Amino acid sequence: MMRVETHPWAVSVQEAFRIQEELRDKLVLEDVPDPPESIAGIDVSFTRGSNLVHAAIVVLERDSLKPIEIVAATQEPVFPYIPGLLSFREGPVVLQAYEKLSREPDLLMFDGQGIAHPRGLGLASHMGVLFDRPSIGCAKSRLVGEFKEPKQKRGSMRTLSFQRRKVGVVLRTKDNTKPLFISPGHRITVETAARLVLEAGRGYRLPEPTRRAHHEAARVKRERGRQSG
Repeated sequence: MMRVETHPWAVSVQEAFRIQEELRDKLVLEDVPDPPESIAGIDVSFTRGSNLVHAAIVVLERDSLKPIEIVAATQEPVFPYIPGLLSFREGPVVLQAYEKLSREPDLLMFDGQGIAHPRGLGLASHMGVLFDRPSIGCAKSRLVGEFKEPKQKRGSMRTLSFQRRKVGVVLRTKDNTKPLFISPGHRITVETAARLVLEAGRGYRLPEPTRRAHHEAARVKRERGRQSG
């Protein structure tokens, strides 16, 4: 089991803002020299009607996309639901699951935002800095930014801009389906993030790492629901 150095999570809103600013200063938006051999898909799910949050991490081989390891965790959140500060609600359970991994993956792919965030530090960036791992935000909806709709063909993309800065791309991952909002988290560029998301596709809208993590998080949520029911 790994241990990750982190910061307090049960903090005031003002302290959460301060922590975000501190971590944002540590962001590196450049590619690491070695290509990843493993990719971890990370997804967080909530149980309606209860105060439980679930995280699943599915680690895949980069080339074959075969699963190497699957871990999950469930806990009660220590921070309220506040838009722009979701990493303080979701981060602790992701950390709990991450520390169960037998070895660290080379790349983290989150169902969430990277730098396409009001203060430039979504979940993928926040956890990427804490884990010191290349990370990608692969979100199903826009949080911030302006863009033009990409063409309907798979691989089509448009720039996502926020405050006159390129913070990601709007990427069509499947013909004639809604695009995804891809932004770098940490230790990666916008262009490489988009390329790796496309490479990890297997005919679905979601890339395989986050698609599998989504299903695993949903499975854990169902099991917890049966146990409490």
